[in-house]
Amino acid sequence: MAKKRLLEDILGNPARFYRVPGDVLRDRRFADEERIAILTAWRALNDGREADTEAALVELEQRGGVHHAAE
Repeated sequence: MAKKRLLEDILGNPARFYRVPGDVLRDRRFADEERIAILTAWRALNDGREADTEAALVELEQRGGVHHAAE
């Protein structure tokens, strides 16, 4: 599956691809901007994991700078 298509699918329902929001941080296929988009989409699900999603977003912010996806 092409990365762009995969990202689109994940943005549609991140919980289908990741067990918990913190797993997004460990997915080396995506850059931080893409991880933020995924976590923002997850937050919109209102699935009871809002605190976990916010914690993952804070961790991304604390990293500082942009971390690019592994090639």
